[in-house]
Amino acid sequence: MTEQHTEEPARPKLSRIGVIIAFLPIVTFLALAGIFWKQLTAGGNPATLPSALIGRQAPSLNLNALEGSNRPPLIDAQVKGKLTLVNVWASWCIPCRDEAPEIMAISKDPRINVVGINYKDKTDNALAFLGDFGNPFAAIGTDPNGAAAIDWGVYGIPESYLVDATGKIIYKKVGPFDPVSIEKELMPAVEKALAGKG
Repeated sequence: MTEQHTEEPARPKLSRIGVIIAFLPIVTFLALAGIFWKQLTAGGNPATLPSALIGRQAPSLNLNALEGSNRPPLIDAQVKGKLTLVNVWASWCIPCRDEAPEIMAISKDPRINVVGINYKDKTDNALAFLGDFGNPFAAIGTDPNGAAAIDWGVYGIPESYLVDATGKIIYKKVGPFDPVSIEKELMPAVEKALAGKG
């Protein structure tokens, strides 16, 4: 009886190009993941995002009053020649609720004129918000379709802009104020503006 040898079929060898093609999706994924990670970490805190408007004249204001708020409309005359904090807020914004006591405290500083842009809100809800938290605003303008927010370069609310007496934006806060950001960021900007160094 003769032994039969069955030869195993030869395994095809991967060429260099084949190896590269096999690993290309993994390498691409890792490269993209690295880029995304770098972008996420390089961006830092979104609350400190630079604004293209810093150092420039504030956009013109010509907003209708919030009916029932007993405050005038938010127009240029309400901020002209005054150090003004323009606060963009809405009743549906949870961080705006957290920030409300801080905005009220800021409004008690006689050096700062505090005005509000009510963003994409319903009048009744906005009035209820002011009823719950108080009304810190010298003037309130309504922005039902978000056009004013676009002009101001709003990323998301709450957002605030400090405008000096010449109408120039000198400071921007993305997100809610808290005691630390007021002390370490806003008040130094206020002092600088009042000293004429803005």
